[in-house]
Amino acid sequence: MADRQSSVDRVYETLRDMAINFDFKPGERLNETALTARLNVSRTPLREALNRLVAEGFLTLAKGQGFFCRPLSPEQILELYQVRCALESEAVRRGIEVASDVEISAFCDYLDQTESTYGTCTDLPDLLRMDEEFHTRMVALAGNTELSRMMNNVNERIRYVRLVNLRQLREQGRAAVGGGANLSAHRVIAEAIRARDTEAAVKALRGHIERRSEQTVELVKLAYSQLYVPSF
Repeated sequence: MADRQSSVDRVYETLRDMAINFDFKPGERLNETALTARLNVSRTPLREALNRLVAEGFLTLAKGQGFFCRPLSPEQILELYQVRCALESEAVRRGIEVASDVEISAFCDYLDQTESTYGTCTDLPDLLRMDEEFHTRMVALAGNTELSRMMNNVNERIRYVRLVNLRQLREQGRAAVGGGANLSAHRVIAEAIRARDTEAAVKALRGHIERRSEQTVELVKLAYSQLYVPSF
């Protein structure tokens, strides 16, 4: 039983990474026979892993047709940004209420330690990792495991589009930077949280996220171009 569960977990992790990075193209039907051979696994653990990914929003399941990669549409990305904004805003409110001074200080210390690297980094995946880590640590201040879990799911589902956005900023001369603009927003958010100023923290956070969500149509078009002519 343990071996079977381990096999499911291994397949799940591999397929999730593939789905996050759109190794399957949007709307593409998954070939289960090819996947069993590629992953060296039987059909049962593969199906279990695929069903988990359907439940998490990475894949879709059509009755009688099989499993498909999730679509990539402006409407869906906008909805995910809206969910992200709602979750992080609630996390900030809750974190300011319940986090200790030591926890908030550690959160701000992370920004202090990574600020210079963030400002000069030209490696897009690493830049995105640092950005996500800032927001993950911020959400963790709320001390709500379920809130953090939901936030991780949203981050993974918009990760590819966010990479495209960072690449766009770099090409426009704002990159390393994601750049200066994103860093400045992080600083404003962190200092408001340090001061336990809920109104200022939420306002800065919402402005930070909503600036990106307003660009969803353009970002999705760029994402499609990257999927078929990759350059990361």
